[in-house]
Amino acid sequence: MAMAESETEAAGVLPADPVATAAAEPEAGAEQAEAKAPPFTTLVLVRHGVTEETGPILSGRRPGIGLSDKGREQAEAAGRRLADLPVAAVYTSPLERCRQTAEAVAAPHGLPATDVPGLFEADYGQWSGRKIEELRGTDLWKLVQVTPSAVRFPGGESMREMQSRIIGAVEEIVAAHPGQIVVAASHADPIKAVVAHYTGVHLDLFQRLFVSPASCTVLRFGPAGAALVKLNDTGSLDELRPPDPKSGEVDTAAGATTDPAAALAPSPHESGPGASSPAEPARA
Repeated sequence: MAMAESETEAAGVLPADPVATAAAEPEAGAEQAEAKAPPFTTLVLVRHGVTEETGPILSGRRPGIGLSDKGREQAEAAGRRLADLPVAAVYTSPLERCRQTAEAVAAPHGLPATDVPGLFEADYGQWSGRKIEELRGTDLWKLVQVTPSAVRFPGGESMREMQSRIIGAVEEIVAAHPGQIVVAASHADPIKAVVAHYTGVHLDLFQRLFVSPASCTVLRFGPAGAALVKLNDTGSLDELRPPDPKSGEVDTAAGATTDPAAALAPSPHESGPGASSPAEPARA
């Protein structure tokens, strides 16, 4: 999709601060929700549904590539899975396939899908629109698979720049929605880069992660950083709903030995003025 090639957008800085604008919009029952807000922010990263090019062609940032019939079904299914959760906001890569997916997710909540350039697909430059089979025969493709941190796409961005860009967008979204559930629709490589960053996986190993079309990947953020709750999930998301304090229910989203509130809170010796900040942007 065509976008202004300013240095700020290339770095993932959000023009006109769409995250702050969307977060500032009043919501029904906002005061009650605020009083019962969980101590962490839940971010649901949704990959777009399939297009006619998904699989055989590297679409990249080319405009005009919308969801196929199957992709629309996948997006609608993702919307149904998230419909019963108290989603506060929905953000999206500006590309059509992501925006269509985000709109399907946002519709049951009566929310807009807000464009965030930082959620864009990787800029594959001259590779955009080429057949995957052709690219597999190149030396650069082999490098992408084993040492992606060393790769810059011809006429495009580097993998490290892509990771830094989307981490910046994610952290801005999370900061705007303390204690809430928010959704961001993006693309496979950027979502994998986010997971790698927050789980301490080097970018050179991110190809070991897999993100299917219309799948949900979930991270929870607290004062001490982030925890991965779901990866490449296409099943029920009911356990993401915050437990009702009056019901005596417990949070089942984390593993048996993981207390989300404790794991994402700073330890006592980190609570002073010198405490480290949550998960800094990638420097890999």
